[in-house]
Amino acid sequence: MNTEVMAINAAELEERKFITKVYKWMGFGLLLTALAAYLAASSESFVYLLTQNSILFYGLIIAEFGLVIFLSARIQKMSAEAAAGSFIIYSILTGLTLSLILLLYTGASIASTFLSTALTFGAMSAYGYFTKRDLTAIGSYLYMALIGLIIASVINMFWANSTLYWIVSYVGILIFVGLTAYDTQKIKKIGANVNMDDEQTTQKLAIMGALALYLDFINLFLMLLRVTGDRR
Repeated sequence: MNTEVMAINAAELEERKFITKVYKWMGFGLLLTALAAYLAASSESFVYLLTQNSILFYGLIIAEFGLVIFLSARIQKMSAEAAAGSFIIYSILTGLTLSLILLLYTGASIASTFLSTALTFGAMSAYGYFTKRDLTAIGSYLYMALIGLIIASVINMFWANSTLYWIVSYVGILIFVGLTAYDTQKIKKIGANVNMDDEQTTQKLAIMGALALYLDFINLFLMLLRVTGDRR
C-alpha cells in the first residue's frame, strides 16, 4: 500500500513539474510579447514604417500565422532547441504586430484589461486543472466555434459591420474563456503521462502546451480590450 501511495505521489510530482514548466514558458512568451510591443510602440520610426508600409505590416501578420502553424505541425520532428527558438520568435512577432493595436487605446485601459484578463485566465485555468468533469466534448465544440469566429472576423474586415464586430467580440470572449479551461485540462492529462527523464520530448510538449495557453491569453486580452478598452 505504501508503495502504491509513493508511486501516486511521484506521478503527481512529475505532473506538477511539467505544468510548472508549461506556465514558465507561457509567462516568458508573454513577457517577450509585452517587451516587443512596448519597444515597437515607443519607436516613432517603427510605427511610421508599419503604418505607411502595409506590405510590411501584413507580412508580419502572415509570418506570425505561418510560424504558429509550422510550429504546431512540425514540433515533433524539431529539436527542443528549435522549438524553443520558434516560440521565442513567435512571441516577439506577436508583440510587433500588437504594438499598433495598443497605440489605439489608453495606457490605463490596457493595464486594467490586462489585469481582468489575468484574473479571468487564472480562474478558468484553475477550473480546468481541478475539475473532475471531462471537457473534451466542450473543447471540440469550442474549436468549431473558433473556426466560425475566424471566418466572421475575416468577413467583417471587408464588411465593417458594427453589429457583427460586437457579436464577434463577445462570442470571442466566451470561446477563449472556455478554451483556457479545456487546454489546461488537456495539458494536465499530458503531464500525467509524460516521461520527465526524456528532456527533449518534455521540452517540446511543454512548449506546445505553453503556446496553446499563450494564444488563449492573448486572444482573450484582445477580445476584452475591444469590449472594455478606452480609445485614445
